[in-house]
Amino acid sequence: MVESTNFEKDDEMKVVHLDLPARQEDIAKLELGSAVYLNGVVYTAREGVYKKVLEQGEALPEPDLASISNVNFHCSPAAAEDGQGGYKVGAVTATASFRFSKWLPQWIERTGARIIIGKGGMPAEDYKKVLAPLGAVYLTTVGYGTGALLGRGIRKVRAVHWLDELGIAQAMWMFEVQNFGPFIVESDIAGNSLFALHGEQINAGIEKLYAGLKPPALHRYGETSDRKNEVM
Repeated sequence: MVESTNFEKDDEMKVVHLDLPARQEDIAKLELGSAVYLNGVVYTAREGVYKKVLEQGEALPEPDLASISNVNFHCSPAAAEDGQGGYKVGAVTATASFRFSKWLPQWIERTGARIIIGKGGMPAEDYKKVLAPLGAVYLTTVGYGTGALLGRGIRKVRAVHWLDELGIAQAMWMFEVQNFGPFIVESDIAGNSLFALHGEQINAGIEKLYAGLKPPALHRYGETSDRKNEVM
């Protein structure tokens, strides 16, 4: 782990190298759209782990988790035994975080997580009502096909919990990482969301795309010329 957290200014975006567990003052400096690289320990936890700990009452396998890491990555690692009693991780593929929204308030309070990583973002109200009040932010992966790139940042599997019971995707992996990224700051400490902001901008002008179009010709199931009836 490097000794200090660095904030750099690139030609087009701010680039942040963040030590873990992340300090609250450094999390507070993260700006929407900045690129983030992580150094320290990152753990994976998704519905399998959430159900065991929050619904079934099992103890955390790392009792003092917050002192080790406060970064929860929603992902499925491509991991295999290395023949020496450990594991080799070739890639890590982020999964959609909105599916885990109902567990996050309890998980953050229970574990001290302050950075959630995944793809697709969260429901818009969760940034303001869940993450921000608890001092947490959301980082998103950079498009598809970056799993192998992220895998290069994993230096070692520190531990893996509930692997036999939950399987590779759902187990709780503890990764020692260096220059792990890039991730994009999708929500900040105030609960502002990059996805929500750009969604509003796009929606404000999307009616122009429908102007002058003829009614649907094929009349497929669910097709409509009224955007109020669309499910997107």
